[in-house]
Amino acid sequence: MTRRSLADRFSIADTVYADRVGLLFYGGRMPFTLRRVPALNRAEFDKFADEYRAIHQANIALSGELPEYFAEYKIRDLARLLHARIAASEGPRLLDFGAGIGSSVPFLRKHLPAAQLVCVDVSTRSLTIGMARFAQEASFVAFDGDRLPFAEATFDCVFLGCVLHHIAPAEHALLLTELRRVLKPAGELMIYEHNPLNPLTVRTVKACPFDDNATLVRAGRLRVALEAAGFRKSRIRYRVFFPHALRWLRPVEGCLGWLPLGAQYYLFASR
Repeated sequence: MTRRSLADRFSIADTVYADRVGLLFYGGRMPFTLRRVPALNRAEFDKFADEYRAIHQANIALSGELPEYFAEYKIRDLARLLHARIAASEGPRLLDFGAGIGSSVPFLRKHLPAAQLVCVDVSTRSLTIGMARFAQEASFVAFDGDRLPFAEATFDCVFLGCVLHHIAPAEHALLLTELRRVLKPAGELMIYEHNPLNPLTVRTVKACPFDDNATLVRAGRLRVALEAAGFRKSRIRYRVFFPHALRWLRPVEGCLGWLPLGAQYYLFASR
């Protein structure tokens, strides 16, 4: 069976294509073959990349929040969990995998100001937009999908913000193995995902144009994939229990992380 590129098999954020224009792609061979899923054509991708925020905002309107709310609370959680590593490191290296148009960059700079930030995506158009917005804040790296273009043990932390539901669940452990490769010993991984046990989340994802090929995955199954990839000390916390109209209840969310009804969840694990 002929191996095709990673970019030809799954979408990250809102994209699947590998046009070698404007940004460099980096090669090598990924040590696994991914099952092909339907890809967006160029016209669809261009529309989603350029209008990503507007589409996202319309899709989450029922929550009463803007896209920036969802981007920032993830990074706030990440900064809290990385506090000990940040205190012990000058300029920790952080990989934002599936960074898209760079929506997390301003909040990574706000909450992790000393971090050396690298944003990676298979989508050149998304990265071009991200570079235009945040060229001084982060490095933006495109790759052809065969292998992450970094040496082993490069990063202190890898962050994925609602990326894996665009990748076939059967391939998660294989991709996580590649992410583990670029983490330093004792490096940490944070994955945020949509919770398929929350009916409103399921409804929102089904209505989202760039989630047409998404497959939501339960936290427990994702933990199994993490362990299969060699990660350890994984923990699960559920998040986003209250919409904007009930925001006065949000201070109690810290006590509800065990309850599998939040709109999203995260897994945090060590290499």
